[in-house]
Amino acid sequence: MRKIYSLFIITVILISCGEKKIISIESLVSTGTLTELKEKKKEIASNLETINKDLEAINRAISKKDTVKKLPLITTFTTKTEVFNHYLEIQGNVKTKQNILVYPEIPGILRKILVKEGQRVSKGQLLAVIDDGGLSNQVAQLEATTQLAKTTFERQKRLWEEKIGSEIQFLQTKTNYEAQRNSLQQLKSQQSKASIRAPFSGVIDDVLKEPGTVIAPGQGSEVFRIVNLKNMYVEAEVPEKYIASITKNKEVKVAFPVLGETLISQIKQVGSFINPNNRSFKIEVTVANKSGNVKPNLTAKLQINDYTKMKAILIPQSIISENAKGEQFIYVLKDKKPNNEAVAARLIIETGKTQGDMIEVTKNLSENAEVIMEGARSVNNGQVVKVINK
Repeated sequence: MRKIYSLFIITVILISCGEKKIISIESLVSTGTLTELKEKKKEIASNLETINKDLEAINRAISKKDTVKKLPLITTFTTKTEVFNHYLEIQGNVKTKQNILVYPEIPGILRKILVKEGQRVSKGQLLAVIDDGGLSNQVAQLEATTQLAKTTFERQKRLWEEKIGSEIQFLQTKTNYEAQRNSLQQLKSQQSKASIRAPFSGVIDDVLKEPGTVIAPGQGSEVFRIVNLKNMYVEAEVPEKYIASITKNKEVKVAFPVLGETLISQIKQVGSFINPNNRSFKIEVTVANKSGNVKPNLTAKLQINDYTKMKAILIPQSIISENAKGEQFIYVLKDKKPNNEAVAARLIIETGKTQGDMIEVTKNLSENAEVIMEGARSVNNGQVVKVINK
């Protein structure tokens, strides 16, 4: 009876100690300092490494003593070198430099609109007419006086060449004619502003005013929107860490998810300014819009080749594990027998860039190594396995 009582007390003490340990860890996580947390992590990692070593030793012993083998079934692949192209994937928006609102240059009443939405126009084509407020009458009057001044000057010039009349008369008629001509040119230039013309060839995307509307230069008096869909480009922002690899004329794969279209283009321009707010720089990629389906502000996905290695070893990311030290490792086969039984050996590796589901191995893995694929996360170092490759 005394022994039973003693065992009960020892059990209660052990349980209490276990509860205190759990509480102390929770307390450490919530209130512990950074130094205390790092020390605790180091202690747990050390214990975990010891447990893994013990487990491997036990597995090896079981493998030697177990007469009826139940080996883990795995599949493998053999590593090889291949060309590895890494693509930076970013999103951009389609833009065009020829997408503008057309404003009047003089105030007045909009008399005529000569085009309609969707109509293709040529550069310099007359789009609309504004009431010129009597400028045409002034031009006609000034043309008459200018013609008179010209005739007077020409006659005085002939007399002067024949040495008839004074020099001052000749100079006066010449000056009067030139002044009249300059005034006429200036007034005609002012009158021409009553005609709204297309600044470039394109399509009338929108007619924003109706005839009879009073308009004036400035915000709110837009008359047309003209768009040219031939000279399109994609603008995107690239993180500054790629500034050395993203250069002008580099090939780019441009995809338009909404349209289901893909094309190959080049970087037309690389920005010289890094945005301090998001640490990125702008690029422009030319877009050939043969179908006419690409519109301004359409979303585009860009794939830019920023890294190429001619002899790279690639493996699936899914077979990579990580130990307590943060090291990445995979399992390779060694001592493979004719019956496809082999030993799984843990291999610490270093990796580089990824592309899709594949990742480049930069250290410790060589060509023609047999790597465990299916079952890679269920085997242990030194464990005997059986390969069932098809």
